[in-house]
Amino acid sequence: MYLLLVQMTLNDMVGSSAVIPRVLADLLRPPELRSVHLYECVVQGFLVHLCSTASHTILMIMAFDRYVAICDPLKYSSIMSGRMLLKLTLLAWGGAFLLIFILFVLTMKLTRCRSFITGLYCSNAALFRLSCENTIVQNILGLLSTSVVLAMSIGMILLTYTRITLVCVTSHSSSLNRRALQTCSTHLTAYILLLASGLSIVAMQRFSVTVEVRKVLALLKDLVPGSLNPIIYGLQSKDIRRTFLWRRHKRSPAERLQ
Repeated sequence: MYLLLVQMTLNDMVGSSAVIPRVLADLLRPPELRSVHLYECVVQGFLVHLCSTASHTILMIMAFDRYVAICDPLKYSSIMSGRMLLKLTLLAWGGAFLLIFILFVLTMKLTRCRSFITGLYCSNAALFRLSCENTIVQNILGLLSTSVVLAMSIGMILLTYTRITLVCVTSHSSSLNRRALQTCSTHLTAYILLLASGLSIVAMQRFSVTVEVRKVLALLKDLVPGSLNPIIYGLQSKDIRRTFLWRRHKRSPAERLQ
């Protein structure tokens, strides 16, 4: 689980680094000087989509990890071995990379006749809208890939959590129920945040929404999950909670009043 948390943290860092510095730099420039090179835009859009897809695949691995730990704890060490974790990691990142790579290759084959992007940052949809050609193939593939990723992640979450719930109900073990609630609540909270932010971006790109609303939603999509995930998973750690409580009790009464 901690190795998976490291992957999630690195993924959030890469995704935020691809967007936030550029946005902050643009805020300091007047609108007429806000420009980006085509290939820089492609790299930014690729990283944004890659990290968004990898977030779902990593959380799917976490769901499987929690399922094995709770439903079959005696075989956890043999099932979730280092070799299995490596295979699942390669599958998560490799699958996400291949999917996004295909989408951007098809988008880059289009000829462009426009140069204005209304969004807060570059994306696949923003790039193929720069073309005057028929982009129905890119649009359909984009929606299809998004639907597949969401269906797989939602299906994995429903399947594993249904099985975990059945095991907890039939076991009548308070310790098992407490451990399942502690580990699964943080994972489910992180997934709901990711799902809500992702669906808001999909709806924003496919339907007519004002530019201001698009920019706010796009910024929140990168800030909220990446900022809350360390807090959500950090409070799950006993060492972090113990250190936090120890520091609170160590403060003097005068410092507490201040």
